Parts: sequence; structure tokens; C-alpha cells
Amino acid sequence: MDCLFCKIIAGEIPSTKVYEDENVFAFKDINPIAPVHYLFIPKKHISGAAAVNAENADVVGKIFTAIAKVAADEKIESGFRVITNNGEDAGQTVPHLHFHLLAGTKMGWSPETGV
Repeated sequence: MDCLFCKIIAGEIPSTKVYEDENVFAFKDINPIAPVHYLFIPKKHISGAAAVNAENADVVGKIFTAIAKVAADEKIESGFRVITNNGEDAGQTVPHLHFHLLAGTKMGWSPETGV
């Protein structure tokens, strides 16, 4: 499979890992839009939110558990935002389900940046 995130999980492409367990991998975004900008991805390839189904939905809960753990471990106490995009028109650039954790700044809302 020629998936960027699958290659990152496999160690074929370097990343700055912030979390890993048997189901979830998280790393720093290479183009951050906030002081804290991490990507949380399932280790099993799922193309996006529209591909979540009864057989793989449990991984979404595991991802959110990982997000909560990292936020607590890093003492992100003033708040954070979690975003996922599905499809090109929504801004999904890598067809592998992923969640952006954004923190470290007071956020408003801008359609261009998400913060």
C-alpha cells in the first residue's frame, strides 16, 4: 500500500512520535497550525471517517483515549481541539483516518486554518 501514514507507522518515513500503543500511533505534524499540533492515527489502515464501520469503530474510541492521555501527560489543561477531515473537499490530504490535536493557543475559528 502506498499510504504516507502507513509508511510512517512502519518506520519507513521518519516522524517525531508522541504516543504509540498496539492500535494507535501519534506524531507531531510537520506543518503545525498551533503550538501543539499532533496527528493521531489508527495503525490499521482506514481511509477516512466515512470508512468507519461496525468492524473497525472501536479504534476511534482508542484514539480518543490516547488523545486524552497525551493531553493529560503534557498538562494541556486550558483546552484543546480535535479535528478530522473526510475527503478532498473537507481538506483531507492523506487518505488514512487521522485526528489533529491542536492546543497551546486561544482558538477562534477560521475555515482556512482551523484555528
